Amino acid sequence: MTRNIENDVVIVLAGEAGQGIQSIESILSLLLKRSGFHFYSTSEFMSRVRGGTNSTEIRVSSKRVTAFRDRIDILIPLHAQAVEHVAYRLTNDTVIIGDKAAVGHEGMIDVPFSNIAKEVGNALYANTVAAGFICGLLRIDAEEGARFMRDYFASKTEEVRDNNRKAFLMGYEAAKDIPGISITIEKTGEPKNELMISGSDAVAFGALAGGCDYVCGYPMSPATGVLQKMADFSRRHGIIVEQVEDEVGVVNMALGAWYAGARAFVSTSGGGFALMTEGISLAGIIESPLVLHLAQRPGPATGLPTRTEQGDLDLVLYGGHGDFPRLIFAPGTITEAFELTRRAFELADRYQVPAFILTDQYFVDTRYNVPAFDLPAQAPDRHIVKTDADYLRFKLTPSGISPRGVPGYGQGMVCADSDEHDESGHITESRDVRVSMVDKRKRKMDALLAEAVPPTLTGSDSYTHLVVCWGSTLPMVSEAALSLPGFNIAILHFSQVFPISPRARGLLEQAHTIVSVENNSSAQFTRLLRENTGVPVAETILKYDGMPFSVEELREKIATVLRKGRAH
Repeated sequence: MTRNIENDVVIVLAGEAGQGIQSIESILSLLLKRSGFHFYSTSEFMSRVRGGTNSTEIRVSSKRVTAFRDRIDILIPLHAQAVEHVAYRLTNDTVIIGDKAAVGHEGMIDVPFSNIAKEVGNALYANTVAAGFICGLLRIDAEEGARFMRDYFASKTEEVRDNNRKAFLMGYEAAKDIPGISITIEKTGEPKNELMISGSDAVAFGALAGGCDYVCGYPMSPATGVLQKMADFSRRHGIIVEQVEDEVGVVNMALGAWYAGARAFVSTSGGGFALMTEGISLAGIIESPLVLHLAQRPGPATGLPTRTEQGDLDLVLYGGHGDFPRLIFAPGTITEAFELTRRAFELADRYQVPAFILTDQYFVDTRYNVPAFDLPAQAPDRHIVKTDADYLRFKLTPSGISPRGVPGYGQGMVCADSDEHDESGHITESRDVRVSMVDKRKRKMDALLAEAVPPTLTGSDSYTHLVVCWGSTLPMVSEAALSLPGFNIAILHFSQVFPISPRARGLLEQAHTIVSVENNSSAQFTRLLRENTGVPVAETILKYDGMPFSVEELREKIATVLRKGRAH
């Protein structure tokens, strides 16, 4: 019996760290996009340098795909424990293909990747053989793929380039002999001219477009990818990038850079942010801009350092002692990550507040093709004034925004202090001045509310059921909810989670049933939404096992909740 797969195939590669899974994914992402296929991939991995079992999901489709699926059409295991690792995702229709001698799973189709690689000259070419094999299943042009492989390894020796070309073609030929499987994916050509980037890449590109010229950080999974990308940009774009001894130093160096007139950027995760909270509070009282990316992972403490969760919203919302305004963005798509990071720089600078971009491990390690980003026609406006002799750094204004000067630009003294201060920046214990300064800082919230990005509504305009989500859950929620028959349903996605746009309340009030989806155990955003809109959300779907939601599980859980509402 032949397994026919049309227009959307899910391929999972699973094996030990160090077996080249990421290399296969990297090769296929570029080659398949160039060939005209829509491509999506995401990875999950254990917290170890070698060993364990990791997996990468690849979706190849005739239409744009951005969501994680539980379903596995083709599994390519690279070691003995790989099949067991993803066993809960296998179905009777899953085709398992691999080196039977290495994997030892009964019922799998035997393709000896290692032996084929040895014929080329070295078992290390096994990942290239596997990439060629997958391309053979998808029937891309063999010679186009072989040319790509030579270009991909352009920095290597001629022998290595030629061997990778041979390994690719031998893997491609091996796919011709596979019985019982037929894959038909229509090419659209659309992806050829698009970008192929990850969530980490998109955040970094957004920082670059936002005028970032100083980056500091301390490596911490899963935020390190953004720091690495900014380091890649540094020489070409004149960006200073520094790895600091700890996160306390990171936030204070970033504030010092803003004080001197730079546009500074920080990338960290929850444990690193916890150490930064005193510095975040310092940003609040000296009214310094700050842009900080936090890639969430499951806590408390070290928790699951290479897994995913949306568990740090409360940390970012309340991090730093005392009351002061802030902005929190949570992109749901790679394009949003670019746009919102760029926006964070503009608003942080204009309103002199910290702005945070919340992603998570799933988001930063997910990659797919997107149209080229819209770039600003002009360089970002730096909201810095030339000071005069009577300059007041914290001048009381109706908007709460004081003129921001930097040392050495003009005649004025630019004074900043972590103690409460008067308009000039000098320490004070006057009760009246204290009240004036707190009220001044709080007045910025009126303008920040007016600037708030409204939630995005998709689905039925006359909906009775509304599924609410924020951040990275958007693609899975959309694909799941909009495929449910018989429900008058819409999705409301929040990419700015604080302050919440005033438009949210009316959209929530229209629904008879509201279901909130969050990748944490305590419904953090649901509580914030009720606090800010007054609209109760009775039904929540929560997940906190370290894995992202899948389309299949959300389709089932959303349908169950809505059917229960009908019964009542």
